[in-house]
Amino acid sequence: MISDIYNITKKGERKNIEFKKKLSRGYHLLENRKQRLAAQMKYRMEKGNGEAVYFIGVDDDGELVGLEPEKFRESIFVLKEIANEINAEFQNLEEYSVDQGKIARVLIGRKPGSNKEHVLVGVAGHVDHGKSTLLGTLTTGKLDDGSGKTRIFLDVQKHEIERGLSADLSFAIYGFIDDKTVHVENPLDKKEKSKLVEKSDRLISFVDTVGHEPWLRTTIRGIVGQKLNYGLLTIAADQGPTHITKEHLGIILAMDLPVIITLTKIDLVSSVQIKNVKEKIFEILKLVGRIPYKVETEKDAEFIAINMNQHLVPVIMVSAVTGEGLNLLNKLFLNLKSPIKEKNLEKPFMMYIDKIYSVIGVGTVVSGTIRQGKVEKGDKLILGPNNSGKFMDVTVKSIEMHHYKIGCAETGDVVGISIKGINIGDIRRGMIICDRNYDADSVKEFEAEVAILVHPTAIKKGYESVTHIETISETTIFEPLEEKYLSAGDSGKVLMRFKYRSYCIKEGQKLIFREGRSKGIGTVKRIIK
Repeated sequence: MISDIYNITKKGERKNIEFKKKLSRGYHLLENRKQRLAAQMKYRMEKGNGEAVYFIGVDDDGELVGLEPEKFRESIFVLKEIANEINAEFQNLEEYSVDQGKIARVLIGRKPGSNKEHVLVGVAGHVDHGKSTLLGTLTTGKLDDGSGKTRIFLDVQKHEIERGLSADLSFAIYGFIDDKTVHVENPLDKKEKSKLVEKSDRLISFVDTVGHEPWLRTTIRGIVGQKLNYGLLTIAADQGPTHITKEHLGIILAMDLPVIITLTKIDLVSSVQIKNVKEKIFEILKLVGRIPYKVETEKDAEFIAINMNQHLVPVIMVSAVTGEGLNLLNKLFLNLKSPIKEKNLEKPFMMYIDKIYSVIGVGTVVSGTIRQGKVEKGDKLILGPNNSGKFMDVTVKSIEMHHYKIGCAETGDVVGISIKGINIGDIRRGMIICDRNYDADSVKEFEAEVAILVHPTAIKKGYESVTHIETISETTIFEPLEEKYLSAGDSGKVLMRFKYRSYCIKEGQKLIFREGRSKGIGTVKRIIK
């Protein structure tokens, strides 16, 4: 640690690091001085994406001064008071003895339980219907140039940028302070996203899915695999609803999500065309038992946000080029109800793993949306099931939300969790990471109630398809239990068996299965142990 201090001083790499020779109650806790030190700590935390490091008993040049025990304890007490002023706390305290006395290295982060109001929205729509462009405009506050200028913020792969087609899930965020929208200049800038999380009191996270038909499996993963609160479906006014539009709407409805529909690109067509497309949308919604609600004023947007449910569907006409309708969307997102999660917060922590990373200087990171409970830095958890159906012990090193380090995350938060105690090669998508008190089972077979939506022939014993449950995407083998065959339009009970691996699933979970153009939906009814 002492060598680290000299290295930091030599390189001038202060960033989120602060040296303090000593701190005293009589001077540093005076109101004006305390506020200045609190502002300084907040700045250091912003530089450290939610974490700050303080060295006590070290002067501004990095020289080890050391403190006698009484002065040392007083300095630590004052530092805690300053941290409390900005809703932060000590996450780690290391004490060292030197010739001159004692010094300390203190890691400071956000207090557990100080999370923001957080709403998670999944965005779907046919290719070139303006999903990514709309999100880029919403999150930056910048209008598009008509050529997809703002979509560049959501496409991060080289081939996505070159072709103008999204090929994987991407995440966008914007926030609110009171009634004012908080934008970012560049949504690809990790520090900007981190600052937005820090200063906003309400966050809207978007999961941008894929519109191109060959990547429909990725879209299903985005809608089924994240713990979404709402679904947002984009329909371009110059094309109208397509078969993919209906696919995406069906997936959102199968997950019992409230739906928001945006009619995009209204600047490209006449009022007659807008009217015709809107009528088609209304017809589709009525066919699936939903009530369309046209949003034309901010009062409409506020009303529908407060009263919205699975049956009432707001339809908003927008243009990312002229800005028409964007104020209505902002008003809607400002007033959308946050998910009721108190009951889930009381349960043991559990999260399905969606992505796995190896980050230099951090180690192994797993990301996903927290299904229930809350997790804190330092928690001892289990992860699995592995190929043997067993769960492995892991420890939480750190937690990040949109690149902002937090001490605690709760139900509904999209987070990356850095863990130790396991090799990255032993982790795969569809596993869970959870509290040791969570009832974690390794399941190979289960019964489900399914409805066959589309199938050219009939489903019989031995039929195979890819089944999506949470972030699980696995080939399953079917066996109808009540009838020998199930055809399009039929419903019934089936025995389903994961072909290759076991997973942790529970009764009541929704599922979608697909093989070619055949598809169906269902619910897990009974786990076979």
